[in-house]
Amino acid sequence: MLNHKDFKIFEDLYKEHFVFFSLVSFNIVKDRDVAKDIVQDFFTYLWEKEEALTFTISFKAYGTKAVKNLSLQYLEKNKTISLQTQKIVHPKSEEQTIFENSEENKKPRIQTLVEKIPQARREIFISHVVEGLSYAEIAENQNISINTVKTQMKRAYASLRASQNTALNFILYFIWLIK
Repeated sequence: MLNHKDFKIFEDLYKEHFVFFSLVSFNIVKDRDVAKDIVQDFFTYLWEKEEALTFTISFKAYGTKAVKNLSLQYLEKNKTISLQTQKIVHPKSEEQTIFENSEENKKPRIQTLVEKIPQARREIFISHVVEGLSYAEIAENQNISINTVKTQMKRAYASLRASQNTALNFILYFIWLIK
């Protein structure tokens, strides 16, 4: 049975990471309520398996990867259900198919902007923002100094700010705020 101290640690992890994990999931499933449910499921799983879990990476990196996988599993499951429904109920016209294919080929604006960042800087940026690695972990993995990581992150954010719109600025601020 978990004692009060274990509950407090779990509660702190939940409060610290829930918003970030919800954003990670939302970026994939595009539904706020579903994203929150997925994160809730992750923490429920974590609570039930608490004694058996050991982390070889940071909790944030572990949770980010787990939430991404759960979100992708949700999409795969939902896709199967919706395809069955569409075959039975809603046959697609040729125009609908062309429109949907053109929409699928469009990348999210943030992804396009991130791809414009130089390769080495992009890898550092993604390692920190998406994978949740600390500056020290990134520096160790890439055999560079922590100051180099800080400088590259600063330049990545500056590059994104220079080429983005107001909505992206809000997203970047929100990501920075929850860290």
